[in-house]
Amino acid sequence: MSDKPSVLFVCVHNAGRSQMAAGWLRHLAGDRIDIRSAGTEPAEQINPVAVAAMREVGIDITDQKPRVLDNDAARDSDVIITMGCGDTCPYFPGKRYEDWKLEDPAGQPLDTVRRIRDHIRDRVQVLLGQLLPDRSV
Repeated sequence: MSDKPSVLFVCVHNAGRSQMAAGWLRHLAGDRIDIRSAGTEPAEQINPVAVAAMREVGIDITDQKPRVLDNDAARDSDVIITMGCGDTCPYFPGKRYEDWKLEDPAGQPLDTVRRIRDHIRDRVQVLLGQLLPDRSV
């Protein structure tokens, strides 16, 4: 395990919310945080509307692929952020958990996904301030 904090974002399909959150954190934190994302039932591909919404703010998530949540990813993470997976998300003692109540962008128009994207950005900024309180942005 590295000296850097590590965060795992989890949603059901790992195609929208968790991918946008990981994209925001990579964008804002650079290599100062280890970032993972996964889903309990991963989709075949990332939601193209989520990709478009992130592209609008200069963040490219096209190289990411939905991944299945495995025990190793959770065990190796300091903070686990869940987004709508409820009881299907596993629990690992000793981890910091947060459940972000966010609307699912699946099947939503771009205007709605933009709102979700911006809400995720706000939450990621708070998380970043907690994980790296003396950072210079």
